[in-house]
Amino acid sequence: MTHQAPFSSAAPGADPGRQVAQLREALRLVERIAGKAEGAAGDARLDEAARISAAYDRALPIIQRRFDTLAGETAAWAAAGVEALLAASGTTAPRAAAARLAAQIERALTDLAGLLDSRLPN
Repeated sequence: MTHQAPFSSAAPGADPGRQVAQLREALRLVERIAGKAEGAAGDARLDEAARISAAYDRALPIIQRRFDTLAGETAAWAAAGVEALLAASGTTAPRAAAARLAAQIERALTDLAGLLDSRLPN
C-alpha cells in the first residue's frame, strides 16, 4: 500500500495574498447584503495581501499547507453561503444570515492571518 498526499484544495503555486483578497471581496459583498457600510479601502486590502504573501513565503512548509487548506475550505463554504444569500434575496431580506456569514468570514480571515503571525518560527 502506498501513501499518497491528500488532494490540496488550493492550486499549486496559489498566491496567498490573492486568496485573502478574494475572501475580503466576498466579505464585502456579504456585508453589503447585511446592510453594513463599506469596509477597508482598496489600498489597505492590497497592503494586507502583500503582508500575507510575504509572511507565507517566510512560513514553515507545514504552516503553508495548513494555510492553503484553511483558505480552500473557507473559500468553499463562503461561496456556498454567498450563493444561498443571493438565491434567498428575492424572497426574504437575508440580512441576519448575511451578518452571520460576514462574521464567520471575518473570523476565518483572522485565523488565516494568525497562522502566519510573525511569532511563528521562520
